[in-house]
Parts: sequence; structure tokens; C-alpha cells
Amino acid sequence: MYSIDDYDYHLPEENIAQKPVEQRDRSRLLVLARGNGAIDHARFNALPDLLAPSDVLVVNNTEVIPAKLLGRKETGGRVEVLLLDYTARAARDAGNEFEAQCLVKASKRPRRGSRFIFDAGLQGEVVGEDGMRLRIRFSHEGDFESLLYRVGKVPLPPYIRRQENDAATDDHINYQTVYASEKGAVAAPTAGLHFTENVLARLKKKGVKVVEITLHVGYGTFSPVRVDDIRRHAMHAERFSIPEQTAAAVNRARRSGHRVVAVGTTCVRTLEYACGSQGEVAAGSGSCDLFIYPGYDFRVVDAMVTNFHLPKSTLLMLVAAFAGRQNILAAYGAAIEKGYRFYSYGDAMLII
Repeated sequence: MYSIDDYDYHLPEENIAQKPVEQRDRSRLLVLARGNGAIDHARFNALPDLLAPSDVLVVNNTEVIPAKLLGRKETGGRVEVLLLDYTARAARDAGNEFEAQCLVKASKRPRRGSRFIFDAGLQGEVVGEDGMRLRIRFSHEGDFESLLYRVGKVPLPPYIRRQENDAATDDHINYQTVYASEKGAVAAPTAGLHFTENVLARLKKKGVKVVEITLHVGYGTFSPVRVDDIRRHAMHAERFSIPEQTAAAVNRARRSGHRVVAVGTTCVRTLEYACGSQGEVAAGSGSCDLFIYPGYDFRVVDAMVTNFHLPKSTLLMLVAAFAGRQNILAAYGAAIEKGYRFYSYGDAMLII
């Protein structure tokens, strides 16, 4: 169960969702029982009927920023820059210069001193190098965040293909949860994309307590596992924050024998990372680099909502740890057979 090949499966290309469904909560929902691998099929808007009034539902309120900047080198060649460590506070305090770690795509790797020109007067200069990452100092007039939201683009996963000026799908809206409020992610916590205000209202009316954490999904979520033995994989770190009220609600549920239902692998990792030796989740903030794979002993999460993940990915390994590798692969096979849509804009799974 530690070989990378144990987490491979074949997915026909037509099952990769390129656009969201017209109504978020009308996506399909595969319901998987952890205990015996039983499978049922529903629509996402049935979720309130599948949860209990005593459940605590934890969502990730991170907001995807338009972190992709398209421009050109001072010498004329095209360049694509992806901001990796954006924080709203740093942007507000930056004045007319803002520095960030970035990934840069160009015909030739830029070096220190290379200068880039973007739209609306935004410019950048490489001021440092750290492996594949470059540190870029952006110079601009006015507020950096406002400028970023004018000229930046949503950094979609590579398997979602868009023409450069494709306006048929509004990814600025669709690739964002309805409860997103904390800017800083470069990828969406995609299990949350299925929620609507109506579904949330029905959950709360039923008695389900909905609480929030923040984990800013980083570019590392797209990074493949490059080792044969998955135990040797180094997980990327991502910034998180758990409010006092969220920690208190989760801990009360655990003490009362009620379920904690995590929306997405980001919530699972954050809650498990923040769980101390006494079995209680601590409020606070930091960087989470927890890698969950089969053999992990879950201490907080009892059920989860998730999407269908890429072969050989750390996300697939996490759900395999939670539900059992054979159960997950069988569920994925059933989903493919029934034409479920996979990955970020795809359908959902409830593991209970």
C-alpha cells in the first residue's frame, strides 16, 4: 500500500470536467460507506438529508486570488508569473512595492535583475532565487490588491483547458466557494464548490452546525508524487488558521460522540494537524504540512465531503487512508462507469 502504483487508475478524458454544472448543488453525489464499501448515488442538494442534526460541518473559507499574471520580459519574450505567498495584509502595507515568491514560465529561466512588464503599469523585477521559485518585487501605482484583481487571472489546474480569451465560463465566480472570505489561495478547496446558500440554509435549519477554518491552498496541491515509495514524499506546507469558536465546536462534538464532517481534504488535514496529544483541536494559525496516507489513525474527522482526485495524487492517498484503498478504487470505478465528472469542476463524494 506504499507503492505509488497502488494509487493509479485509468480515467477516460471525457470524464474530466472542463466546466461546472449549471447549478452548483445539482452535481452528482456518490455516497460511500467506510465500513463495508456500500455505494449509493444522489445529487449534492440531498446532503442535508444525509447528515444528522448533531453533526458539525467544517468548511474552508479561503478565497482564490487571481494569482496568474501574464506579461512580457523587458527584452520582449512572453512570461507567466504565479504568486505563491500572497497575503492581503502584506499587500495593503506594501506601498508602491510588493514582494512575493513566484513561479515563472518563460522561454528561458529569468535571473536576478530580470524585469517584467504587465498591464495597467504593473512591473516586476527578480530580486532573489530559491530553487524553482523566484522572488519578485512588483512596483505599481495605487493599491496592489486592486491592481491584481484588475489584471490577474484565476490560476486554473492544468487539466482545465481555456482559450486565452475564453469568456464562456466565468472562472472568477465559479472557481470560488460561496463562503470564501479570506484571500490567499491559488487553488480552490473544490469540495466546497458544490455548496449553495440554499444548501447551507437547509443544513443550519436542520441543526447541523457549520463552522469555518482557513487553509490557503498552495500550488503544491498540483505537485505530483515523484517517489516510488509514497512514505518518502515531502508534503508542501500551507498557511492555516482555526478560530476559537471552530475549535470549541469540534471539541464539543468529539466529547459528545457527535460526528465531525470535513468539507474537503484541506479541512481534514488542518483539523488532524491541529489535534494535540489529548485529542483536542487547538485554535491558532501556522503552516500545515501533514501528509495523510493509508495507515494514518484519524483522530478528529468522522465523515468527509470530497471530489474525485487525480491518480497517484496525495489527495487520493488521503481519501484511501480514510475509507480504505480498495473501497476508494471500487467507488472510483463505479463513478467512471456511471459517467461521473472528475476533478475540480467535477462531482462529489460523501464518505460516511
